[in-house]
Amino acid sequence: MIWFEEQVHPAVAQRLRVDRMILESRSGFQTIEIFENALFGRVLALDGVVQTTERDEFVYHEMIAHVPIQGHGAARQVLIIGGGDGGALEEVLKHRTVERAVLVEIDAAVINASRAHLDMIHKGAFSDPRAEIIMADGLTFMQGAGDLYDVIIVDSTDPQGPGRALFSPELYRSAARRLAFGGILVAQCGIPFLDPAPLHASFGGLRRALRDVAIFTAPIPSYCGLMTFAWASDAAAKRHVSIGELIERFAASGIDTRYYAPELHLGAFMLPRFIRDLVERPASPPDLQSA
Repeated sequence: MIWFEEQVHPAVAQRLRVDRMILESRSGFQTIEIFENALFGRVLALDGVVQTTERDEFVYHEMIAHVPIQGHGAARQVLIIGGGDGGALEEVLKHRTVERAVLVEIDAAVINASRAHLDMIHKGAFSDPRAEIIMADGLTFMQGAGDLYDVIIVDSTDPQGPGRALFSPELYRSAARRLAFGGILVAQCGIPFLDPAPLHASFGGLRRALRDVAIFTAPIPSYCGLMTFAWASDAAAKRHVSIGELIERFAASGIDTRYYAPELHLGAFMLPRFIRDLVERPASPPDLQSA
């Protein structure tokens, strides 16, 4: 019996049984593994860290995509930084109003592996005529001159290896310049119960770049905790859309979801006290490890 073990914290690891190894390879940036597990289905891991699974990917991808797009209300141009598995791209393209979705991924091998073995996650989104795939470093792409976007989604790996730059103040400053008027940026900020550092980095960097910054959450079983996402915009009203308006937008969109709902959209911004303490008092976070 073979087990995949991920060290999610210096004191904690999770193990997933490998029922069938589908791919083991090394790109120019990282190790790539795809395997099957009886509970989670197909699993993608990069450098020994679970990135997404067939069973629970819908929670993460629906929230990182639909919260900003539904909150915006008229998003036509969407940029995804990272997201080589195609799950966020697939959710973005569910919206008929989206005219163009640009995905910038540093590692072509991740996209190639996902195209070949994770069609149950991307559902052919890479081949959608509205999708534009650019192989480039996300920070370098963002720092260049170019189009403006209504929604920017930073669907990064953990802040290690090629994903480290996607948590930097430079990335957030550059992203702010690439937002169209009324635009929204959303970025994953990790599991603060296990490690508050990514949340601190994202929240602090975004507050220096954009006026309205908030955190919302979703529970991701394969990530071992409550995932945080940062919302940032210069249009504060976008975060305070009424439930009635969200219900109307959701009905008009015609999209099908398994986790996202208008009521959940608003509720996701209601933070557990320990996360609220982290973002309100970032200079002296509570010692979660001693709990």
